[in-house]
Amino acid sequence: MARLDGKVAFITGAAGGIGRETCARYIAEGARVAAIDIGADALDETLQHADAGENGIAIVCDITEPQQVKDAIAQTVACFGRIDVLCNIAGGSTTADARVTEAPDEEFWRAIRLDLYGTFLCCKHAIPEIARAGGGSVINLSSMVALMALPERDCYTAAKGGVAAMTRSMAVEYAPDRIRVNAIAPGLVLTPRVEGLMETREELRRLVGQHLLGPCRPGDIAGMAVYLGSDDARVVTGQVLSVDSGVTIS
Repeated sequence: MARLDGKVAFITGAAGGIGRETCARYIAEGARVAAIDIGADALDETLQHADAGENGIAIVCDITEPQQVKDAIAQTVACFGRIDVLCNIAGGSTTADARVTEAPDEEFWRAIRLDLYGTFLCCKHAIPEIARAGGGSVINLSSMVALMALPERDCYTAAKGGVAAMTRSMAVEYAPDRIRVNAIAPGLVLTPRVEGLMETREELRRLVGQHLLGPCRPGDIAGMAVYLGSDDARVVTGQVLSVDSGVTIS
């Protein structure tokens, strides 16, 4: 039997490299998937990549807008009847990020709003549905920057550190509802967006050499997301799990 048979997953950031691969892995493992992002055409490409058929729906949603999040969750439940797994993948840094003394205020609030508040909103409105389904799994995306010092990324670091801390508290709060809450902390993942950033960010190019087994690929993160969404991880909760090619220990 496939590891996610019968489960319904709500996956944000589904048009990005990690989100697209996670949708494909979930479909392959027997789940039905609501693919969430802000671009309709890119979402259609995600579902085609996953060969989703009737097991996937595309929902255009800005995760920083409460009503859009509530509507997306309602649409998922109306289509599939439940939500078992929430994967909060949407987020990311930009080239505007910098040291605290140099980072623009607007970049700080952009990172907080997307990476932290967006995760907060999706948890706020999806967790009640997961509880109604009898329990399940919340999977947040933190980052290596929450676990190590990475210069020139202080806005992103603040947001992803908040995700890690919120993950731990939610794991305690929702354990009585049989909801597991964990986070994945990726290292440098060679998505198209990151490869674009590397062209102008020397510190990212240097960081590649610190990854003991080479940089990560989207499938490495998706594989951990499958594990955390499956019953194999039934007693794993409150963890920030590094999938980082050893960068945080090198």
